[in-house]
Amino acid sequence: MPDIKVAIAGTGNCAQALIEGIEFYRQNPEDTRGLMNPDLGGYKVTDIVPVAAFDINANKVGKDLNEAIYGEPNNAYRYPGVEIKPTGVTVQMAPVLDGNPPHLAEFAPTADVDPCDVGEVLKESGAEMLLNFIPTESHDAAHMFADAAIKEAKIGFINGMPTLIVCNPEYQKIAKENGVALIGDDVKSQLGGTAIHRALATLMNYRGIHLAETYQINYAGNTDFANLMSRGLSKHKTKQEAVTSLMPYPVQMSTGFTHVPLMRDRKTSYFYFNAGNFGNAPLHFEAKLEVEDSANFAGVMVDMARLMRVANDRGVTGVLDSACAFLTKHPPVQIPDAVCVEYVQEFIEGTRER
Repeated sequence: MPDIKVAIAGTGNCAQALIEGIEFYRQNPEDTRGLMNPDLGGYKVTDIVPVAAFDINANKVGKDLNEAIYGEPNNAYRYPGVEIKPTGVTVQMAPVLDGNPPHLAEFAPTADVDPCDVGEVLKESGAEMLLNFIPTESHDAAHMFADAAIKEAKIGFINGMPTLIVCNPEYQKIAKENGVALIGDDVKSQLGGTAIHRALATLMNYRGIHLAETYQINYAGNTDFANLMSRGLSKHKTKQEAVTSLMPYPVQMSTGFTHVPLMRDRKTSYFYFNAGNFGNAPLHFEAKLEVEDSANFAGVMVDMARLMRVANDRGVTGVLDSACAFLTKHPPVQIPDAVCVEYVQEFIEGTRER
């Protein structure tokens, strides 16, 4: 199968986990542990090839992607024995806009380089989709990348962060007009806080348990969490709506984030449920998840990229509803996971258009 040519906006931990993970499966072709779909529409994860990359960090800009993904402050899990050879992709300086506020600049100094024309770089690279990994609340930068991909280069856009782009009717309209596909908004990690919280809330609903209130606390040592401590409003929104949208009655929900530098890229999620069972007798439930955060992200991104390639092969444009509902926190239409996982398989098999 031909390569799936991707451009990457943001070469932080998520990009490191994605690129290293792809190389892990290239070196270990018989090992399918951790893959939702070893083969997706004829494509392997090793068919995904970066052809362009963008950042604003002085430790990354101007370097080959294989070096940039290890530049500070990256601290993602290293896959044992995996070494990334030079890719031939030089990380380009993107317009900064709101992508590096003071609390992030402490970790990632802004490169003293003129920004590139993102749209032109995308066209020249031959990328067929742009993967958006930039920090939460970088709304201006997110829209700039979306405009460059959807409007200028006319390629697919996968939105891995919580700025609502795929949910925006204007972008949906332009994507259809320009013949490109969209997946978003905000990645729902492979087995992360959102997926587990949704599953537990849904189980309670199926079993007649009345959920009154619930909260989720997340803590990790990466820069994503340093950022969320200062500007995490959109992340709170996508996490909470991913759970409460499934319930047939109002549920109070809170989310919290804490930055613990010594944890590096390891994330802990703590869940609490206050509910009532038969006769509304008190029921309290607690759970905890510990996971390597960026690997959890990359495990979803490899399916998003391949699903978009399948859509491209079939000429399907606009929002890929089944992929969005199953793989993102804030899709245009929320669908229970038990349903949308079937929709995704139907899409892969070609019995569902989108």
